[in-house]
Amino acid sequence: MIYIRNESVEAAINPLGAELQKLTGRESGLEYLWSGDPAYWGKYSPVLFPIVGTMRNNHYSYKDGFYTLPRHGFAREKMFTSEQVSDAEVVFTLQDDESTRVVYPFRFVLQLRYKIQGNRLTVTYTVYNPGDSEMYFSLGAHPAFAVPIKKELAYSDYYLEFNEPETAARWGLQDGLLLDSAEPFLTNERRINLSKELFAKDAIVLKGLQSTSIGLHSSIDSRGLSFGISGWPHLGIWAAPEAPFVCIEPWQGHADPVSHDGNLVNKPGVVKLAPGEDWEKSWWVELY
Repeated sequence: MIYIRNESVEAAINPLGAELQKLTGRESGLEYLWSGDPAYWGKYSPVLFPIVGTMRNNHYSYKDGFYTLPRHGFAREKMFTSEQVSDAEVVFTLQDDESTRVVYPFRFVLQLRYKIQGNRLTVTYTVYNPGDSEMYFSLGAHPAFAVPIKKELAYSDYYLEFNEPETAARWGLQDGLLLDSAEPFLTNERRINLSKELFAKDAIVLKGLQSTSIGLHSSIDSRGLSFGISGWPHLGIWAAPEAPFVCIEPWQGHADPVSHDGNLVNKPGVVKLAPGEDWEKSWWVELY
């Protein structure tokens, strides 16, 4: 485990998957990240690469090849190398190898930079194409935050709030695949009240939001967090059944639609990256 910290925040990241596994407010002593209890869900904040979500039959085609990838790809199960930049900053790197090219026929360099400033942790993803042909990928974050943050409170004492009023439909999932039509969800609203029933039909998938941040707040307590989503075209919100957490998931790409043809080039949200180019996006979480 690798730790970064300042006077306000401490974070612990596992080089396996470059996964954030602790996020602690040092003054309050409160743990804001989910505990990873396998009775509900044994992950904390996995990296979703080179796909987000599920592919039809876990298969895809590219040119003349036919490949298999599990849900959310392979990065979360790979060991990253690390470079400690300072007490408050660390960089993790994963590169293609023989094992990745069997299931994903592209050269790549994936870097995650974790940096703490004040009471904010920023996570920056950089994808570089070192190959001599175009590469196609999707990428997403999947951090799970403890709800309740204070153990004496209830799940229903918390709510999510966008920084702008949103009118957005909810894209449903069927066997992990995105339905071809959406249902009304938000109408000029900012707030989503948390309840265990909210995720009975799997994740909430939203597209084209106007907001640049979303907060996790309590109606009866002063502790919570703000989460930056600027620049990400898709957002997932999810919790396992009856679990005491909520995932706030900024995505570039999402699960295959149920009618998708299986061609990676045609996957909604996929990024086409030219040789020698890189792609970068960040999210941040601010504790209070």
